[in-house]
Amino acid sequence: MPRRTPLPALCCFLLPWAFTTFHQALGNPAPHPGPHYLLPPIHEVIHSHRGATATLPCVLGTSPPSYKVRWSKVDPGELRETLILITNGLHARGYGHLGGRASMRRGHRLDASLVIKNVRLEDEGRYRCELINGIEDESVALTLRLEGVVFPYQPSRGRYQFNYFEAKQACEEQDGRLATYGQLYQAWTEGLDWCNAGWLLEGSVRYPVLNARAPCGGHGRPGIRSYGPRDRTRDRYDAFCFTSALADRLLGAIGHRLTFPGQVFFVPGRLTLSEAHAACRRRGAVVAKVGHLYAAWKFSGLDRCDGGWLADGSVRFPITTPRPRCGGLPDPGVRSFGFPRPQQAAYGTYCYAEK
Repeated sequence: MPRRTPLPALCCFLLPWAFTTFHQALGNPAPHPGPHYLLPPIHEVIHSHRGATATLPCVLGTSPPSYKVRWSKVDPGELRETLILITNGLHARGYGHLGGRASMRRGHRLDASLVIKNVRLEDEGRYRCELINGIEDESVALTLRLEGVVFPYQPSRGRYQFNYFEAKQACEEQDGRLATYGQLYQAWTEGLDWCNAGWLLEGSVRYPVLNARAPCGGHGRPGIRSYGPRDRTRDRYDAFCFTSALADRLLGAIGHRLTFPGQVFFVPGRLTLSEAHAACRRRGAVVAKVGHLYAAWKFSGLDRCDGGWLADGSVRFPITTPRPRCGGLPDPGVRSFGFPRPQQAAYGTYCYAEK
């Protein structure tokens, strides 16, 4: 006669299975075994701006007997993590270019938050706070995002002149850095429409199209078009650069007023490029870079129909209120006259001065 399993033993066997199945059916799997020391961040994206002090939160729910916290930055362009700071809860040591500007907040004994002073363009990106505790290592990831503007850039020689590294340098020379895909996507949603392909920080080559047309990849759906994997040394394209306003407070849904410590202003005249440099110097300023003009247009509402020299030898003018005699285009933007001969005395100049 077969032996029957006693009812109490059967219940002990089936109940854990039943509860696990019930939780999975509700989309709520059983909790992961073992202690979890790091609290999940309330906000995974921290918004800031150039020149500000940003705090990336990392808080322990309870303190393990012995541990270290390691902060690092994930660089999508170089496919690596850069060490920023290591602390054991009592002492901290900084590393790399961020070491001098990075510190621990230490609001309380379980606070491992990172504070970055004088935020720079290159500080934007993804950060990792990792608790090193032997067996139970764990981490949280946060993103530092700057308010800014994306602009396409090509040199005086014409389009498609940059390899990846030259594009990166060109953006830095124009008060910017190579834009990320996320920054280009946001710029596209805000109206950026550009047919020429350009490098992005991740090493990809793309271009944003709002009005699908034959010269811009055909009449398909609008979006971010991709050229796929490219060789960073041999392949040549334009660049998509990103720059941010130097501001005390953010403008937008919060309702605060934005201040722009660097001032861009126009000097009228029929000047050559060398005369433009002299005109700005007489006013305690320098000829503005392309990034300066885009930031002034985006964040200070600079609107002028007058073409003016910029430091790279191009002539441009910013329009916030489109009208027929100011370029004829229906949308706001920074218009370009290209790169005239430096000796051509036909334009004013845009100057940039620190306030």
